Amino acid sequence: MNQNDQIVIVGGGPAGLSVARAYRETGGLGRLIILTAEPYSPYRRPPLTKEYLRGEIARDALPIESPSWYEENNVELRTMTRVSSFDRNRGVVEMEEGEELYYDSLVLATGSEPIRIPMPGTDDPEVLVMRTIENSERLQSRASEGSRVVIVGSGFIGCEAAASLSLRGVEVVLVSQEKGPQRERLGEKASQHIQGWLEGYGIDLYLGTDVERIERRHDGFEVAVSDGDAIPAQTVLLATGVRPRIKLAEDAGLETEEGGIVTDSSMRTSAPMIFAVGDIAFAMNEAAGSHQKVEHWGDALNHGRVAGTVLAGGEAAWKEAPGFWSTMGDKTLKYWAWTGGWDEARFVKKDGSEDEAFAVWYGRKGVTVGVLAHNADEEYEEGRELIEQGSPLP
Repeated sequence: MNQNDQIVIVGGGPAGLSVARAYRETGGLGRLIILTAEPYSPYRRPPLTKEYLRGEIARDALPIESPSWYEENNVELRTMTRVSSFDRNRGVVEMEEGEELYYDSLVLATGSEPIRIPMPGTDDPEVLVMRTIENSERLQSRASEGSRVVIVGSGFIGCEAAASLSLRGVEVVLVSQEKGPQRERLGEKASQHIQGWLEGYGIDLYLGTDVERIERRHDGFEVAVSDGDAIPAQTVLLATGVRPRIKLAEDAGLETEEGGIVTDSSMRTSAPMIFAVGDIAFAMNEAAGSHQKVEHWGDALNHGRVAGTVLAGGEAAWKEAPGFWSTMGDKTLKYWAWTGGWDEARFVKKDGSEDEAFAVWYGRKGVTVGVLAHNADEEYEEGRELIEQGSPLP
């Protein structure tokens, strides 16, 4: 790479910003341009279902970097800029409004979008989803104390939002196909703890239940579920997963697999001088010895660090175990794990703990592939090393 290179980063989330940060920190001197469809500079999304939703922090606490950082690091940030396509042969990014921007290197960091499950009524724009500042603010403005919100989905977004709304005095009903929150991913014991926490916050749970339709009513909505109940609510939030935005890459003919853009451990795609980072990457992890598809905040930062370092002429590879934290009210879960599932889960309750501290060790064919911890930081820290080393299950 040379100082006259122009690097275009498509996407203004943590992964895209991390690329720019690492590039400059490694001594990269080329021109950096970040294109984001949102009207804001890159910001922290985890608080949108937690502190920000509860009104405990202001909007100005969300940006990852201050406006001066972009000036000091010579990073051009273009907000409200949508990319429609890119031409690999010409080395050009094309905007929706017709502008073309050439690149020497291109980084795709387009993130994910919420899924609206294919069910009658879910396409109603008044049925909310959660991904952006506006999504969180719409939910916050509608979910006043004493009103009722139905949340569809028991993933971490749904559980976090449910706990936060309950703490605001909102009546919350959570509907999920799963027989227990996160049961398939984390196992029965962990799921039982999460269920107990949600019930402790006064959340009404409909588990092992399908949503059949959502109908608009004069005072809100009615959510019909498979057991025959029709749940009235002023607000409905779909927390039914996300879909990586990989259409740009597919249209340009990049290799994709497992719903992601295939990359090596340095985040290079199948096309020369094009990188992919964050939710959209199906990236080789050197410690795992396999490609991993993850949608976690910390891994987006790691992907960006690797790509930015490589773009600046340094050496870097993704080799950390994927992981995340999830906070539901005052309960925090910490997790490291390879993708691909597990065939054994060992639940360990911390002796003498008064706060229900526990850890769950996950194994596949006797090898440690994951750890989940609640108030068990020692196990959490030890777990990452065991996972990355492929150690036997404790």
